[in-house]
Amino acid sequence: MPLPPFPFDNSYARLPEHFHRPAQPARAPDPELIRFNSPLAEELGIDVNESDEHELAAVFSGNSLPENAEPTALAYAGHQFGNFVPQLGDGRAILIGEVIDQHQKRRDIQLKGAGRTEFSRGGDGSAPIGPVIREYIVSEAMHALGVPTTRALAAVTTGNAVMREQPEPGAVLTRVAASHIRVGTFEYFAYRRDTDAIRTLADYAISRHYPSLMFEDQPYQELFRAVAQRQAELIADWMSIGFIHGVMNTDNMAISGETIDYGPCAFMDQYHANTVFSSIDAMGRYAYSNQPEIGYWNLARFAECLLPLFDGEKEKVVETAKAILGEYREHYNSAWRNRFGRKLGISSLTQEDEAVVHELLGLMQQIGSDFTATFRELTRLAHQGNVQEAAAALLGDTQQARDWSARWIALLDTPEAMWQANPAIIPRNHQVEAAISAARQGDLRHFHDLMAALEAPFSATSDASPYRHPPAPEEQVARTFCGT
Repeated sequence: MPLPPFPFDNSYARLPEHFHRPAQPARAPDPELIRFNSPLAEELGIDVNESDEHELAAVFSGNSLPENAEPTALAYAGHQFGNFVPQLGDGRAILIGEVIDQHQKRRDIQLKGAGRTEFSRGGDGSAPIGPVIREYIVSEAMHALGVPTTRALAAVTTGNAVMREQPEPGAVLTRVAASHIRVGTFEYFAYRRDTDAIRTLADYAISRHYPSLMFEDQPYQELFRAVAQRQAELIADWMSIGFIHGVMNTDNMAISGETIDYGPCAFMDQYHANTVFSSIDAMGRYAYSNQPEIGYWNLARFAECLLPLFDGEKEKVVETAKAILGEYREHYNSAWRNRFGRKLGISSLTQEDEAVVHELLGLMQQIGSDFTATFRELTRLAHQGNVQEAAAALLGDTQQARDWSARWIALLDTPEAMWQANPAIIPRNHQVEAAISAARQGDLRHFHDLMAALEAPFSATSDASPYRHPPAPEEQVARTFCGT
């Protein structure tokens, strides 16, 4: 039997027509369900209890859209690797509608890889199974790690072959997001000098994501401040788990403060500040250590879009925007100290004491320590005897390591907090690639096993998981690829 109607309330579709374009998913000749996220469906108020896998595959391939769906592709622009592109838009993603979830939060439901739209720019609008598997794994892992993120509701194969370096099975990911409004959405209208559209979009973003700001004297300045603070918190989260987004273009920065667009993303194994995974990031623009400053750069582009809405003389509003950007740096530094303080069991890591983190990271880089495993082992050591000696041995047993260990023990006051700050298991790149490789051959067992292992990353039982291990030298995967 068909699925009951989704509880859609499609507010973005009610915005002026130049914000979006009608789009219809391409028909999938033979859709098959890869995975369906039942707990998320329940959270969204979507009833699938009477539906079988064939019905779910038909819906989440786009073959059989739910009643009241309003499929649209969203317009946006963006700075890609620092170069502005005035029109990007949803070239292979179709928003089918919005629901109000069980927490009274509005959520977008989008089919990614569902075919060409008006924004496809010569592309095929399709997604190969590899990027769909990667985004499903990593976005759900990020949710389990407590990082704000888009979610994966479903993944299906289409029955089509998609040509990239070689033919791959085609697939569609159903992505759930607080919204798909990006810095690049504002840039789209700023480039066209459409101040009315910028105001409409800003008012919509405030109403949807920051409703308390509607009552502020300077709501647009406060919108900029609120977005900057959320980005500072988000990037501090990424840094604390060794996550590298890989393509922090302005069209991949969500106004909501969620992590969005899992293309060439990956988690570090061996710690190195300049780690890059993306095959197209030849200059290391989006390296691990650069992420906070790229956040600043992207926010500066956002400020340029909003300046026409700020009240006051031009020089004054520019100074206001610069001051808020300065607050971003302060907020990021505070959030970073908070995250890494918890990782080291230090309840109040001050600016004066943050050198203990930098020194640790320097030691880890010198000896090639695994980022996740080292912090998890320090967590274990903090709860046993001879902590100082064991920690020094972990980091090379040099005088520098012994000195660091002594400084850490002097500051350690909340070791229990470390268990919920240092995961035992992350979606390691070699395991993600193994799941993708098997899925290309029709074998989904590794994918499902990995997903099960990632559900409780901080649990003591995860310390025994085979998926927790860093890769052997021959298993290391140093490059990741976009799915377009």
